[in-house]
Amino acid sequence: MPPVRESDPDILMASARAGDRSALARLISFVERGGPSARAVGRVSYPLGGHAYTVGITGAPGAGKSTLTNALLGEIRRGGDEVGVLAVDPSSPFTGGAILGDRVRMSDHALDAGVFIRSMATRGHLGGLTLATPEAVRVLDAAGKPWVVIETVGVGQVEVEIVGSADTTIVVVNPGWGDAVQANKAGLMEIADIFVINKADRDGASDTRRDLEQMLELSQGIATGAVWRPPIVSTVALRDEGVDELWSAVADHRAHLTATGLLEQRRVTRLTDELRHIVAARLLEQAGARTDDPEFERLRDRVLAREIDPWGAAGELLGLD
Repeated sequence: MPPVRESDPDILMASARAGDRSALARLISFVERGGPSARAVGRVSYPLGGHAYTVGITGAPGAGKSTLTNALLGEIRRGGDEVGVLAVDPSSPFTGGAILGDRVRMSDHALDAGVFIRSMATRGHLGGLTLATPEAVRVLDAAGKPWVVIETVGVGQVEVEIVGSADTTIVVVNPGWGDAVQANKAGLMEIADIFVINKADRDGASDTRRDLEQMLELSQGIATGAVWRPPIVSTVALRDEGVDELWSAVADHRAHLTATGLLEQRRVTRLTDELRHIVAARLLEQAGARTDDPEFERLRDRVLAREIDPWGAAGELLGLD
């Protein structure tokens, strides 16, 4: 079908649901820009969502996350399902946009109409995930994608934010890099639903598995039947080895969450956290607008004159106690 060049979210969403990839891309672009257009997209997409299952893939840089994602997409497509991918890349220092390296490594699916891949820039957001990511997930959900895969940039401790955007979180480590220790330091042990030792054909894979097993023992204590113990899956993503086992582990985790009611609990928590972030963002936006008000300069002068403290001035500006 010819691409839709409308800017009306309702028209774009109808086109996206009918298979127009350019309309879907425009909707996500609106979400990334933020502001009124993003909120308009949210009003359209939210009632249509609630069906997609999200899988997060995170880990240290160089762990092979993008290659593993590429292989995982093959497993999803062999099952006949469509899938959307959000590859959250480092921001370009020149344009603020995504570098697109992830899309290059997922080129096996570039011509597959059942796979939609979108690189999203972090835009300097400390956590590597922008506020736009949950809304972009909803757009893909509303467009009819039953699976959404989110791959995050791996920089220090920020990988833990992936847990806020995924139903199942996969943490990828490599043998011989000390990743097991780093995972524990970064807090990834607490968010991992599945561990993957990628590049498992390298020396040290068995040592990494042993380290992870020991940390799981220490962190979980006495396990009960209701507790999910993260499995450790060995893969060589470049050769598509072990990826079927990983996909089975995802299915097992989804079944566990559904059977125990934890899936709904996670989604309630996720939505609550998102709402808090949105409220904070809107208040910050509103407060920023007040700093252009002449009243701001008057209060600043009073602070400089030691007539009022900064907290008191801010409260007066915002009408707070």
